[in-house]
Amino acid sequence: MPETCDILIRNARLRGEADDLRDISIAGGKIAGIGPALDVAADTEIDAAGGLVTESFANPHLHMCKVWTLEMMRDDALKAYREGSMGKSMTAIELASLVKENYDASWITPNVRRAAALAALHGNLHIRAFADVDTKARLEGVKALLAVREEFRGIVDIQVVAFAQDGIVREPGAAELLREAMELGADVVGGIPWIEFTDADAASHVRACFDLAQEFDKDVSMLLDDAGDPGLRTLETMAVEAIERGWEGRALAHHCRAMALYPEAYLKRLCAILKRAGVPVVSDPHTGPLHARVGELLEEEVLVCLGQDDISDAYYPFGRNNMLEVAFLASHLLWMTAREEIDRLYDMVTVDAARAMNVHDLALAPGAPAHLVVLDEPDTVEALRNHAPPAHVVSHGRLIDRASMAALAE
Repeated sequence: MPETCDILIRNARLRGEADDLRDISIAGGKIAGIGPALDVAADTEIDAAGGLVTESFANPHLHMCKVWTLEMMRDDALKAYREGSMGKSMTAIELASLVKENYDASWITPNVRRAAALAALHGNLHIRAFADVDTKARLEGVKALLAVREEFRGIVDIQVVAFAQDGIVREPGAAELLREAMELGADVVGGIPWIEFTDADAASHVRACFDLAQEFDKDVSMLLDDAGDPGLRTLETMAVEAIERGWEGRALAHHCRAMALYPEAYLKRLCAILKRAGVPVVSDPHTGPLHARVGELLEEEVLVCLGQDDISDAYYPFGRNNMLEVAFLASHLLWMTAREEIDRLYDMVTVDAARAMNVHDLALAPGAPAHLVVLDEPDTVEALRNHAPPAHVVSHGRLIDRASMAALAE
């Protein structure tokens, strides 16, 4: 009598295995076996027909409380953010903050639900989702994200970041609201120290975030040096703080766009600090004219991944929570178009993105949780070329309900 499983994927093409096709069995939420012509009976059988089957996608950076707020805004913030060498980034943030005067979980929640459903359809099953926390947004975004996190549990895993978008020192009351957000159940402490008015205040911002992270035993995510100013050095400040706190591997750096202007010698020293601190870098090159120096970071063996960043908000008018689309755009912006570079980009939206979020069990291997995608394309080049939704998405060992997700995503 043959062994049984929940899902059996036949004729799957795996990365790095040329033309040899494999079967993948899934049982009890985990990958049970991988091999040629498995002798297994299944409740559900899928023929991949030579399509690529890989780990699911992961998005380590999405301002999820702001999705689909573009129609509420003029283009002033978007123009300021992208202008010249990003010298007006702070102005852009201040302009974009106007939308938060009308923040209410009642209208934010449906937008967040739509973004989560899109993620499921595109096989993007792990998201680090930011919710602004300040005296305008209050805790409305956090409440919306927490509700959708629970609604999508077992479909899309959402890490809610309580994010001090408008600062901590310069925004009286923000520190108290951050604490309330963590008490409500936020997963990550989020900061943006470069937005403070002085270097001393930026350092205080970093310390305040790490204080909360240690108190609640949570990771830290910070948007760092997101402007065209080579004097911005809050990435180094955060990395050193992580080392001094013993928080190595638990702090994630986002944007770091000023790095594009750093002197070479300083960049080398910074990379050494990042490696010691275990601080990965998330780059979103499609949402701004400057970006972290991804090529040099990879050469120095710093963990780098890609994020969606925004979906139809004051900073970026597009986005579908489709990480293949993000990788497609990055391949042009970063000039990573050789086959091995495309493979690396694929890692940067799957396993490397997951590692950056401290999701360490995303693997296409027996015994790993069954989070995977079945593509219509045979390799990573074609996957990026078409950046189409997967033919099938398996989350937590179950096929997602595409019809219900499509209805929510409309």
